[in-house]
Amino acid sequence: MTASRPTGGSVFLVEDETMIRMMVAEMLEDLGYRVAGETGDVDDALRLIETVDFDIALLDVNVNGKVITPVAHAIAARKRPFVFATGYGTQGMPEEFRDRPALQKPFQMETLARLLADTLQKPAA
Repeated sequence: MTASRPTGGSVFLVEDETMIRMMVAEMLEDLGYRVAGETGDVDDALRLIETVDFDIALLDVNVNGKVITPVAHAIAARKRPFVFATGYGTQGMPEEFRDRPALQKPFQMETLARLLADTLQKPAA
Protein backbone atom coordinates (compact mmCIF):
# COMPACT_ATOMS: atom_id res chain seq x y z
CA MET A 1 0.00 0.00 0.00
CA THR A 2 1.39 3.42 -0.90
CA ALA A 3 1.03 6.44 1.34
CA SER A 4 -1.06 9.18 -0.17
CA ARG A 5 -0.45 12.87 0.32
CA PRO A 6 -2.94 14.46 2.72
CA THR A 7 -5.62 16.39 0.91
CA GLY A 8 -5.21 19.50 3.05
CA GLY A 9 -1.73 20.50 1.87
CA SER A 10 1.30 21.38 3.94
CA VAL A 11 1.61 23.71 6.92
CA PHE A 12 4.58 25.58 8.39
CA LEU A 13 3.96 25.89 12.14
CA VAL A 14 5.54 28.43 14.48
CA GLU A 15 4.58 28.05 18.16
CA ASP A 16 6.92 28.50 21.12
CA GLU A 17 5.04 26.32 23.62
CA THR A 18 6.22 22.79 22.88
CA MET A 19 3.11 21.02 24.15
CA ILE A 20 0.82 23.36 22.22
CA ARG A 21 2.95 22.91 19.08
CA MET A 22 2.69 19.12 19.43
CA MET A 23 -1.08 19.32 19.96
CA VAL A 24 -1.59 21.63 16.97
CA ALA A 25 0.63 19.45 14.76
CA GLU A 26 -1.50 16.46 15.70
CA MET A 27 -4.68 18.42 14.97
CA LEU A 28 -3.31 19.39 11.56
CA GLU A 29 -2.43 15.78 10.74
CA ASP A 30 -5.89 14.63 11.88
CA LEU A 31 -7.36 17.21 9.48
CA GLY A 32 -5.34 15.80 6.57
CA TYR A 33 -2.54 18.38 6.51
CA ARG A 34 1.14 17.58 6.49
CA VAL A 35 3.39 19.56 8.85
CA ALA A 36 6.16 20.66 6.49
CA GLY A 37 8.20 22.35 9.21
CA GLU A 38 7.82 23.54 12.76
CA THR A 39 9.73 25.64 15.24
CA GLY A 40 9.36 27.62 18.43
CA ASP A 41 11.88 30.33 17.56
CA VAL A 42 11.62 33.42 15.33
CA ASP A 43 15.22 33.22 14.05
CA ASP A 44 14.84 29.53 13.28
CA ALA A 45 11.55 30.26 11.49
CA LEU A 46 13.28 32.84 9.30
CA ARG A 47 15.89 30.25 8.30
CA LEU A 48 13.33 27.51 7.69
CA ILE A 49 11.16 29.69 5.47
CA GLU A 50 13.98 29.65 2.92
CA THR A 51 14.17 25.86 2.74
CA VAL A 52 10.76 24.44 3.64
CA ASP A 53 8.07 24.11 1.00
CA PHE A 54 4.62 24.77 2.45
CA ASP A 55 1.15 25.81 1.33
CA ILE A 56 0.14 27.84 4.40
CA ALA A 57 1.69 28.91 7.71
CA LEU A 58 0.19 29.00 11.18
CA LEU A 59 2.02 31.59 13.29
CA ASP A 60 1.90 32.26 17.00
CA VAL A 61 1.94 36.05 17.42
CA ASN A 62 4.26 36.14 20.43
CA VAL A 63 7.15 33.66 20.21
CA ASN A 64 9.28 33.65 23.35
CA GLY A 65 8.67 37.37 23.84
CA LYS A 66 9.37 38.26 20.19
CA VAL A 67 6.65 39.46 17.86
CA ILE A 68 6.29 37.31 14.75
CA THR A 69 6.35 40.30 12.35
CA PRO A 70 9.65 39.44 10.56
CA VAL A 71 8.39 35.92 9.87
CA ALA A 72 5.06 37.23 8.56
CA HIS A 73 6.92 39.61 6.23
CA ALA A 74 9.12 36.78 4.92
CA ILE A 75 6.11 34.54 4.27
CA ALA A 76 4.24 37.37 2.55
CA ALA A 77 7.31 37.94 0.35
CA ARG A 78 7.06 34.28 -0.72
CA LYS A 79 3.40 34.91 -1.58
CA ARG A 80 2.21 32.22 0.83
CA PRO A 81 -0.91 32.60 2.96
CA PHE A 82 -0.69 32.57 6.73
CA VAL A 83 -2.94 32.56 9.76
CA PHE A 84 -2.11 33.94 13.18
CA ALA A 85 -2.82 32.19 16.46
CA THR A 86 -3.06 34.51 19.44
CA GLY A 87 -4.22 34.60 23.00
CA TYR A 88 -4.22 38.40 22.93
CA GLY A 89 -6.97 39.07 20.38
CA THR A 90 -6.50 41.28 17.34
CA GLN A 91 -4.97 44.03 19.49
CA GLY A 92 -1.99 41.74 20.12
CA MET A 93 -1.38 41.18 16.41
CA PRO A 94 1.18 43.20 14.44
CA GLU A 95 -0.68 46.31 13.27
CA GLU A 96 0.13 45.93 9.57
CA PHE A 97 -1.27 42.38 9.60
CA ARG A 98 -4.50 42.93 11.53
CA ASP A 99 -6.45 42.24 8.34
CA ARG A 100 -5.07 38.68 8.24
CA PRO A 101 -7.04 35.70 9.55
CA ALA A 102 -6.51 34.88 13.22
CA LEU A 103 -7.42 32.10 15.60
CA GLN A 104 -8.16 33.03 19.19
CA LYS A 105 -6.35 30.64 21.56
CA PRO A 106 -7.46 28.20 22.72
CA PHE A 107 -9.17 27.03 19.55
CA GLN A 108 -11.05 23.93 18.50
CA MET A 109 -10.05 21.66 15.63
CA GLU A 110 -13.21 22.60 13.71
CA THR A 111 -12.33 26.31 13.89
CA LEU A 112 -8.77 25.56 12.74
CA ALA A 113 -10.06 23.47 9.83
CA ARG A 114 -12.50 26.13 8.68
CA LEU A 115 -9.99 29.00 8.88
CA LEU A 116 -7.23 27.11 7.06
CA ALA A 117 -9.59 25.97 4.31
CA ASP A 118 -11.01 29.48 3.86
CA THR A 119 -7.53 31.03 3.80
CA LEU A 120 -6.19 28.52 1.28
CA GLN A 121 -9.07 29.32 -1.08
CA LYS A 122 -8.10 33.01 -1.22
CA PRO A 123 -5.08 34.26 -3.15
CA ALA A 124 -2.16 35.26 -0.89
CA ALA A 125 -1.74 39.00 -0.53
